[in-house]
Amino acid sequence: MTLGVFALALVVATLAGACSLPGSGTGRAPSPAASSSRTSSPSASASPSQSPSPAPVTGTYGVLVSSLSSSNYTVSLVGIDGRVVASAQASTPSPVSCANAAAAITPLPVSASNSRLYYMDALGAVRTLSPDSGVTAPVVNLPIGPSRRSTFAVSPDDALMAVVVIDFTSSGATSRLYMYQLQPGGSQALVFSQSGAYALWPTGWHGITSLVVAKVPACTQGGGPLCCGPQEFHVVDPKTAVRRFTVGGPTCVVAGPPSPAGVVCEDTTAYAQANLLDWTGATVHSYPVSGPTPAYLSPDGTVFAVPSLVAPTTSVLPTNVTANLSACGWIDNTHLLSGGDVQHQASVADITTGKVVPVATQGDCAGRLPGGL
Repeated sequence: MTLGVFALALVVATLAGACSLPGSGTGRAPSPAASSSRTSSPSASASPSQSPSPAPVTGTYGVLVSSLSSSNYTVSLVGIDGRVVASAQASTPSPVSCANAAAAITPLPVSASNSRLYYMDALGAVRTLSPDSGVTAPVVNLPIGPSRRSTFAVSPDDALMAVVVIDFTSSGATSRLYMYQLQPGGSQALVFSQSGAYALWPTGWHGITSLVVAKVPACTQGGGPLCCGPQEFHVVDPKTAVRRFTVGGPTCVVAGPPSPAGVVCEDTTAYAQANLLDWTGATVHSYPVSGPTPAYLSPDGTVFAVPSLVAPTTSVLPTNVTANLSACGWIDNTHLLSGGDVQHQASVADITTGKVVPVATQGDCAGRLPGGL
């Protein structure tokens, strides 16, 4: 079953700990640390051909990323009809470890704006893919190495790229948040830095004035379904990294990728309740669930999908709809996407009609286009 970074085996323990982003653990927003001085990013360069304001896509597409276990991987844009409208291949970034003591946890090397998909190769070169214009030349080159990984999130208007350069060590990681200006002649500024057992992932943008950053365990030696992905999301000022809101936390761990409406978290007392949180961290609805499970919130926040861990079916809550696929994300408010592997066919399901159509590619769900939160 392909369920992406959020769908791992059964959880064995609740991960706790504090992230040191400004405002950690509270709604307070003190000044950034002294290490957040404005300096240039290491080994980074932007292409002068990058357009800062491309037109948003007119349709909606799911993103699939093939296995990163091979020397090359494929990114694909999938329409609601199951058709692959565009795809591209890139060399796969090498796995990284925490000084060979444990596996480093890294996200899929992609991000979507409202107009295109960005994806990174093994040398740190980031290109774009769109349904209309296809593949472009490299947009930017990001730092990468044997113990270093760059993760990134592009603003909806393609003007800014939030980049966290993560250096992994035996004790965890050092995360440095930079803000790249993608227009010709743009600069890179260091906004924030932290070290510890948790790393930071830039996950998306809520509008164009708030960056969403995930707090994630830096390393793992095993784990369960909610152990090794984002534990909580921080909504921060992209200019200062000052935190505005915390979404999720130690007592309600994030259970799936974020959507424009917010995110689903599951309480860690008995994993019997799922809470739908908006981007202020407030609980909008709560629903019973049976044990820790991946959960995917629809873009409008009205329903969420819970795939079965034993069969290729997905329940849509709080309705009584069941879709005959192992969903790993949403394309729009009525179409679920499943990834494919040697055991399961990638497919798209319409939850209003029950129709399921096959997709002629394989991979993990990696978001949707347009990609704003």
